[in-house]
Amino acid sequence: MPLQPRDVPAADGHGLRAAAPSSDDDVRTAYAARAAEYTELLGSVSAMDPLDRQLIAEWGARCRGLVVDAGCGPGHWTHLLSELGAEVEGVDLVPAFVEQAQARFPAVSYRVARLDDLGLPDGSAGGVLAWYSLIHVEPVRVPTVLREIRRCLRADGTLLVGFFAGDRLEPFPHAVVTAYSWPVDDLARLVEDAGFMVEPAQVRANPDRPGRHHVAMLARRA
Repeated sequence: MPLQPRDVPAADGHGLRAAAPSSDDDVRTAYAARAAEYTELLGSVSAMDPLDRQLIAEWGARCRGLVVDAGCGPGHWTHLLSELGAEVEGVDLVPAFVEQAQARFPAVSYRVARLDDLGLPDGSAGGVLAWYSLIHVEPVRVPTVLREIRRCLRADGTLLVGFFAGDRLEPFPHAVVTAYSWPVDDLARLVEDAGFMVEPAQVRANPDRPGRHHVAMLARRA
């Protein structure tokens, strides 16, 4: 199924196909097959919602030290943060994305890494951006990813998460590979359990997908 702009909200969501549980290998393979198409359609901050651009820019300006774009995809958010003066690097599971990001934005550092093994020293990051990158992680693995992010953050570090929210935790047929929507309170509890203090989430309706909202959640390392 082609990625359609009308199906792609500004926060990197996509259209639909049949849902099935996915592993890291599934996600890597699925995105590698469509990396060029994804980058052409979504690899620019100008294709994103202005509210998201403002939120991420303001968050990045408050971070002290290294900022990590965890699940950076084509690297557009990493590049934005770099342009705004942040010390930033992008990491992604998909080598094709890392190659494209490095070619498009050579002044920024990108590398391959998994969300549950970011390859950073303890307490080395001032901020981690997980912008619609947790959506493909099987729910049972999300606590492990959150603990890894906390390990990498310094004492005053923050996590900014973008995700899809619904009335219940459930998979849905994303255009590339299976994704999950979460009740806001359920994901907030997991973030808190991983050692964060969660601020009130920002929720935005999705006119193309009633009942599936866009959410931005800020959490501070406890």
